[in-house]
Amino acid sequence: MHILKLIIKNMLRHKLRTFLTVLGISLAISAFGLIRTVVTAWNAGVEATAADRLITRHSVSFIFPLPLSYRDKIAKVEGIESLTYANWFSGVYIDKKQFFARLAVDAETFFDVYSELLVTPEQLVAFKKERNSCIIGDQLVERYNLKIGDVMPIEGDIYPGRWEFVVRGIYKPRDKATDPSNMLVHWNYVDERMKKEMPGREGYVGWYICKIKNPNDAAVISEKIDQFFLNSSAETKTETERAFSQGFMASVSAIFTSMNIMSFVIIGIILLVLGNTMIMSARERIREYSVLRTLGFSNFHLVSLIGGESLLIAALGGATGIALAFPMVSGFEAALPKGWFPIFFIEPITLILASSAAVLVGVLAALFPIQRTLTTKIVDGLRQIG
Repeated sequence: MHILKLIIKNMLRHKLRTFLTVLGISLAISAFGLIRTVVTAWNAGVEATAADRLITRHSVSFIFPLPLSYRDKIAKVEGIESLTYANWFSGVYIDKKQFFARLAVDAETFFDVYSELLVTPEQLVAFKKERNSCIIGDQLVERYNLKIGDVMPIEGDIYPGRWEFVVRGIYKPRDKATDPSNMLVHWNYVDERMKKEMPGREGYVGWYICKIKNPNDAAVISEKIDQFFLNSSAETKTETERAFSQGFMASVSAIFTSMNIMSFVIIGIILLVLGNTMIMSARERIREYSVLRTLGFSNFHLVSLIGGESLLIAALGGATGIALAFPMVSGFEAALPKGWFPIFFIEPITLILASSAAVLVGVLAALFPIQRTLTTKIVDGLRQIG
C-alpha cells in the first residue's frame, strides 16, 4: 500500500508531463483501434467464407461469364451436395453513393447453399413465386426504412434500363460475420429480359457455387470440374470460397497490408513516448533512489516503484484510448458512404490487442530505467544532481 502511494505521488510530481504522456498513449491506442477495425472489417468477407463451398468462375477473371449449360455437368461431379449460381446485377439505387451488393441469383437453390442467410419459409416461397421480387438484408431495411411490399427501383448499368423489384423477403444474418446488406433478385427474370431486349446476352451466369459434402475433397472436386471445360471457349477455375474472396480483394491488399503494419508502428511510437518519460523520471530520481537504498529499500522496492509508475501511466493511457476508440470508430463509419463496410465494429480481438500492447509498452518502457537505477552505485547516485 505504501509503495502504491509512492507510485501515485511520483506519477503526479510532474502533472503536465504525465498528462501529455497519457494523452499521447490514448490517442495512439485509439488510432490503433480504428486502423485495426478498418482492416478486420475489410477482411470480414474472407472470414465469413465457408470451408465446404467452392466457387467456379471463368479462368481469366470472374467478370467474364460462364454458360448456364455448365450447371448440369458440374452437378454430376461426385461429392457435390448442392449447386447454385449468381451474377453481379449492380445498378444504381437512389444515387451512386448508395453502395451494397446486388446479385442476380437462382431463386430455387441459392438459399440451400447459403444457409447463413436466414429467411422465413413463407417469405422464401413468396420470393420464388414472383419473378420481379427480391430479398434484402435487414441492414438495408433499417438504412432505407423498407418493408415487405415496397418497390426498389434500380437504374441498370451492367443490365441497362429501369428495373423495379418488389421486396418479398428480409433475411437476417446467422452470425456477425455474415453480410446483412445484400439485395438478391431473380436471375431468370434478368435473363428473360435480356433475351428480349439484348439477344446474345442471355444464358450466362457469373459464377457457380458448389456446396460439397467433405471439405477435405475440395482440391479433387475442383480439379474434376475444371477438367470438364479444359480447352473450351470458357475454361473455368474452381477454388475454395476463401481463395476466391482473397483473390477478389487482392487488388487493394497492399493498402490494407500497409495499414496493418502502420497499426503496429503506432505501438512502437507509444513505446518511445512512454520510454522517454520513464527515462527522464528515473534520471531525475537517481539521488532519491540512492537515499532509499541507504534506508533499507531493496531492489524489489525500486523495481516496483519504477515499473509500477510505468504500468500505471500505460494503463491509464490504454483505458482512455480504448474508451475514445468507440466514438472514433462510430464517427468514421458515419463519414463513409453507406455500405462501404457492411460489418464495422470493434472486434474483441482488437480490444485484447490494444490492452496487451499498453501493458507490454508499460513493461518495456520501465526496463532501461530499472537497469540504470539498480546498476548505479549508491555513492555515485548520492553525487548525482538531477
